[in-house]
Amino acid sequence: MTSSGESPVHPVPDQDQERARLLVVRLGSMGDVIHTLPAVAALRAAWPEATIGWVIEERWVELLCASGTPRFGPRSPQRPLVDKLHLVDTKRWRRALTASQTWEQIAAAVRELRAPRYPLAVDFQGAARSSLIARLSRAAAIFGFAQPRENIAAMFYTRKVIARGKHIVEQNLSLAEAVAQRKLNLPPVPLPQDEAAEQAALEWLERHAVKEFVLMNPGAGWGAKQWPPERFGEVVKQLAKDGLQTVFNFGPGEEATVKAAQAASGGAAQTISSSIAQLIALTRRARLFVGGDTGPLHLAAALQVPVVAIFGPTDPARNGPFASQSIVLRSQSSVTSHARKRTAEEGLLKITVQDVTAAARKLLGAQRG
Repeated sequence: MTSSGESPVHPVPDQDQERARLLVVRLGSMGDVIHTLPAVAALRAAWPEATIGWVIEERWVELLCASGTPRFGPRSPQRPLVDKLHLVDTKRWRRALTASQTWEQIAAAVRELRAPRYPLAVDFQGAARSSLIARLSRAAAIFGFAQPRENIAAMFYTRKVIARGKHIVEQNLSLAEAVAQRKLNLPPVPLPQDEAAEQAALEWLERHAVKEFVLMNPGAGWGAKQWPPERFGEVVKQLAKDGLQTVFNFGPGEEATVKAAQAASGGAAQTISSSIAQLIALTRRARLFVGGDTGPLHLAAALQVPVVAIFGPTDPARNGPFASQSIVLRSQSSVTSHARKRTAEEGLLKITVQDVTAAARKLLGAQRG
């Protein structure tokens, strides 16, 4: 179901003639890219011979392409979903907008984006910068949500699609169905196979004598979503009684958080800060993932690793682990909000160490069964 609004309406190109070129715009972040993968995989299944391009921030490219793999060319296990990757670095560009080098890089990126002459562009992000990038591609038809995250984004769309479904994966699929003009099924999510990262993960696990393990990420995008790191450490100690090892993964800026969690565990957990490709390799080998509403949690769900999800101000019905074996913990007193407060939301703090431990043991017991 679409609405044209006030923007000019262009006919959708005939897919039998023009299906060779489709541009996806989803710049970041990790969880958001992962939530877009099923919709793009559904488009790929509908148009197996299509050339699909994707505009993404450089820091997230390993979600689509193994390190060292060419960005353009025939698909492979190292780049299983898209044919062309268009990399941008909008954060760095915004920091140095007055520099001539920045504008040279932007101009080069735009030239590369226009070279394939995409007739269709789909903005899954709904932000001003993502919709502008879609327009800069010069695609004749630009699809986006009728109610995007930033209202100004709708100015650049020629097709405004009313989202269907509660979960963001379902909403993204409804946008893909508007592009395909047919009902689509959700296939498995394809993630790159990076042999070097797989080997590095195996070597790390062997070096630290880690075998059966639970992967935890005690970090969060902002303070309101942050379950206390000390409680993560207590969960580690409880699971250690069952003979399970724990690995804490952490990203940039989460050093203090993981240090506090490690201290609370009494040194029972290993810690690792890895590349995205190595995180994919580690997650594939984990028996269970425990964490909040973060990219690594959604990665685990996409890889069909059982998940204990600890939610507070964000709504798991929209952002929770999708189509995976999971237990979502959220207090009835939690109020949905995306306000980036520094302190943990009160409802989140009502989730106890015992709650998380019991959920973990239930999922692990189901595996044994």
